[in-house]
Amino acid sequence: MLDLLKRLVDAFGVSGNETQIRKVIEDEIKDLVDEVRTDVMGNLIAVKKGRGKKIMVAAHMDEIGVIATHIDDKGFIRFSNVGGLWPYTLLAQKVRFSNGVVGSVYYEKKLEDIKKLKLSNMYIDIGAGNKEEADKKIRIGDTACFVGETIQADDMVISKSLDNRSGCAVVIEAIKNMPETENEIYYVFTSQEEVGLRGAKTAAYQLKPDMAIAIDVTATGDTPESPVMEVKCGSGPAIKVKDSSVISHPKVRKLLEECAKEINIPYQLEVLSGGGTDIGSIHVSVGGVPSGAISIPCRYIHTPVEMVSLKDLEYAVKLLVKALCNKE
Repeated sequence: MLDLLKRLVDAFGVSGNETQIRKVIEDEIKDLVDEVRTDVMGNLIAVKKGRGKKIMVAAHMDEIGVIATHIDDKGFIRFSNVGGLWPYTLLAQKVRFSNGVVGSVYYEKKLEDIKKLKLSNMYIDIGAGNKEEADKKIRIGDTACFVGETIQADDMVISKSLDNRSGCAVVIEAIKNMPETENEIYYVFTSQEEVGLRGAKTAAYQLKPDMAIAIDVTATGDTPESPVMEVKCGSGPAIKVKDSSVISHPKVRKLLEECAKEINIPYQLEVLSGGGTDIGSIHVSVGGVPSGAISIPCRYIHTPVEMVSLKDLEYAVKLLVKALCNKE
């Protein structure tokens, strides 16, 4: 699992520019499914054909990042966010553009009060001496992601973009470990989740599934003075009850809970006060789709130092496989 995570995390895939990560995922699964295709929105759709019910599994492959908005005469790049970014998590970090150019993120020296830090008074330094040099490397509209090594610390993994490459890893491992089933399964590695659940919405309209399960990360309540929340790293995958985009369908939630009990794995119940995931758009598509989610507890979401438990990932794979084989 760790080696797979490293390959996924290292691939570039800021929302709207998922070409590199899509290729990595396709290479992992193309020989294990009956069909692989990419749709207009950039979703990667892998199909395992069957005569039973149609199940859509969604794991978003895009990551948060920044987008170049202006290059000044000295070659410094101004930028905006792609997805949810807190300025302080960017400060003094490295970012990498899709073409491999790396830059340092810093702030204007005239800023006297760090509490007033905003993206608008920050910039990216790629080492260019002037605008002409910078223009040869970066164009307006180019996007960049965090830079960071993937580290294992006991059972925990520390890395950027575990939201949601960890979910992608769970789905890939589920594909590799799936027994024969009558159900027709659509494994969808979705695009542009971080900017509005966009890829999942169009995919659901194409596929018209009978049921949908999303795999994504969720926040935890197990760090010092964190918001009170039941979910903890290392206590098993979380079965979503509610977030700000969806109330999980009771039948799907019940299915996931019964499957977890049947295979005797630990699980948690997730009520997330803010944020959402792909089922937020899937469940209101094509007349409504019964939807639920398996959530991976993750500390420090949307930072370069996200953390997940390898045990939680392994249990999530088992839970997803069991749910997808359900005949009811």
